[in-house]
Amino acid sequence: MPPTAPSRPGTLPPPRPRGKLPPALRPVLQPVALAPARPRRARHGALALLLALAAGVLVLAPAGTSAQQGLPGLGNRAVGDGPVTFTAEEVEYDQRSNVVTARGRVEAWQGDRVLRADEFTYDRDTGIATATGNVALIEPDGQTLFADRVELAGGMRDAAIEGLRGLLTSNARLAAAGARRTGGTVTDLARVVYSSCDLCAEDPTRPPLWQLRARIATLDSVEQRVRYRDAAVEFGGWPLLYTPYFSHASPDAPRASGFLSPTFGTTRFLGAFLEVPYYWAIDDHSDATISVTASSEQVPNLGGVYRRRFNNGEVSFEGSLGSLEGTDADGFGGHIFSRGRFTLDENWRAGFALNRASSREYVQAWRYGAPRVLTSTAYAEGFWGPEGYARIDTLLYQGLDAANSTALTPFVLPRFFADYVFPNDSLGGRFSIDASAYSLFRSAGTDTRRAGTRAAYELPLVGDLGEIWTFRTHADLIGGWVDGLALAPTYGDAAGDGFYGRAHLRSALDWRLPLVRGAGEYGSQLIEPRVQFVTGPSTGSQVRFPNEDSLDFEFTDANLFSLNRFPGRDRLEGGTRVDYAMRSAWLFPNGGQVEGLVGQSVRMATDETFAEGSGLEGRRSDYVGRLRLAPVPWFEMVGRARLDKESGEGRLWDGTATVYGGPFSLSGGYLLTNPAPNVTTRKREEYSLGANVRVNEYWRVGLFGRYDIGLDRPVSAQLSATYEDECFIFETRFVRSWAEDPTTLADYTGGTLLLFRIGLKTIGDFGLRAL
Repeated sequence: MPPTAPSRPGTLPPPRPRGKLPPALRPVLQPVALAPARPRRARHGALALLLALAAGVLVLAPAGTSAQQGLPGLGNRAVGDGPVTFTAEEVEYDQRSNVVTARGRVEAWQGDRVLRADEFTYDRDTGIATATGNVALIEPDGQTLFADRVELAGGMRDAAIEGLRGLLTSNARLAAAGARRTGGTVTDLARVVYSSCDLCAEDPTRPPLWQLRARIATLDSVEQRVRYRDAAVEFGGWPLLYTPYFSHASPDAPRASGFLSPTFGTTRFLGAFLEVPYYWAIDDHSDATISVTASSEQVPNLGGVYRRRFNNGEVSFEGSLGSLEGTDADGFGGHIFSRGRFTLDENWRAGFALNRASSREYVQAWRYGAPRVLTSTAYAEGFWGPEGYARIDTLLYQGLDAANSTALTPFVLPRFFADYVFPNDSLGGRFSIDASAYSLFRSAGTDTRRAGTRAAYELPLVGDLGEIWTFRTHADLIGGWVDGLALAPTYGDAAGDGFYGRAHLRSALDWRLPLVRGAGEYGSQLIEPRVQFVTGPSTGSQVRFPNEDSLDFEFTDANLFSLNRFPGRDRLEGGTRVDYAMRSAWLFPNGGQVEGLVGQSVRMATDETFAEGSGLEGRRSDYVGRLRLAPVPWFEMVGRARLDKESGEGRLWDGTATVYGGPFSLSGGYLLTNPAPNVTTRKREEYSLGANVRVNEYWRVGLFGRYDIGLDRPVSAQLSATYEDECFIFETRFVRSWAEDPTTLADYTGGTLLLFRIGLKTIGDFGLRAL
């Protein structure tokens, strides 16, 4: 009577009885570890993943394994590297037939991979192993494959599966009539069906929303290719996409050259177009994508992208060549967008960006983006922890709008900045120092060279009553040379041409007293008065000095307490002033709050440091404030304002409000700005409205628009509708922009877009541009 090894009946309770696999069963119950997963590109397709998993359920040795390896009496090492533990209700060995049989909830596991079957037999004479009855392979990531019967032969290099099913990640399901492995290298699946859609709960026999079918799918592990015959994508059981033959690289293969999914659509300038990209895997460190776009209204366009990785960095180049008819930029055109970054050592890195285009109309019409300004640079920067930083670079700008004068566009060579923050001293204060320099040229306009440094110190102290005292000081030293000061963009005093030097010191004492009291069941309340005294030498109008980094100035609550309220160093704020504000807040137990601030600044002098309309001209400044209302989770309003100090008229209103209502959200905004000195010449007033509505479990709709009250016309509008379930995404988006070229008063190219997107989850996305 053959020996048996009984175990407890019923469900196997932990801890499971475990033991080393006897030599007779090692080649049978030893699962083969799959190769480490690599990132998969969407173009590989889902069936390729299924084939790889099917190869795992076959429990086969890797390609190239000897037929004798791991067989009893012919080798001393089983397939795989780790030990195999198994359980079964009984194991018997028939010495006359030389057959090993394990019955009753057979379970073998190696690491986190588990193989189960009702019965497992191994014929030592023929080398054939058979698993029957509820065969299942559970992968470490939770994916599970099932089969009715698995037969292994040829040293486990040949195998056959009957009734293959699978539960994969991302809700995906697989079914195949059968699978076959030949020579340990080729796996064929017959009549494969794959989908990530749930079946209808009322009628499970109905076809899913979409599914992939193939008569035969083949994975060749030597060539690392996947081939399909008679493959189709079905929607609701109806085949919509069909191909008699298709081939691509396997998911675990190195990057492979081949055609990518095409893009097609229609636009106003191109007419109907088709873009066909080809991916070229040059080597392990570089690749390229070459695209040809053919259209009904223009000659073909050639574009390409090249990428390469190095041990210490990477580079990428994107460019195109073509032409564009029917616009102000008629004729031959092209573009190049490139960048690179390299690590030099543990502190320094360097990089570059080269971006140029023949015209904005060209890049928009051929769908290479919609930039208004292109920036090219070369730089080196160093990091020394959070304390130290240094950068040197050069900048070259290209304005693509007709209103941007190329002659006034600056060329910066070089620009330098470095700063260092020292550790806190014994009093708790912190000292920092920085240095900067730039040299800026224009073919027409102001040329400037400047070097400067700033030393800063800040010391916070807390008083006995809880008040917070903060002492701040800045010391600036600046020198340089300027030519053409009276020209754009400075329009200063021509007498300032030549060398100049400046030194300035300003200090401030800031006092705050946060007062908090409880409001019982209504939360707590905060009142915080704040006063800051600032003093330093007066600077006057500063029209005899160049201004490159402080042209765009706006006075708000954000810079009310700044020592220098100009954003850069070309303009310095001096004199004596007092800044004051009152901040108040009500904090509710539900997490909501109401918070606001209002403040003003008073200067002792009435010089022309600030331009007319800035809000800081004169002795008293305009009033600035902000308000945030969020008393309940479903409502929030945030706004800031600047009011004229005499009339109370609004010079700046910027606010948004949002209402959340479960399946919907509504938002509105209002913006009012007066002409900004040196930047804009017209008042800007507009409002915006937006809404997002979840219509039901699957549909959601979005709407957004902006309207310019001053110009009495829309600025932009956008409408989107999206359907999404567990396996399918459909999205359509319409975008319309009424932006005009200030020179031609014509709408910019590409101002109207109509996009469609179809996504088959776990498969990939397909896009269509209709306008």
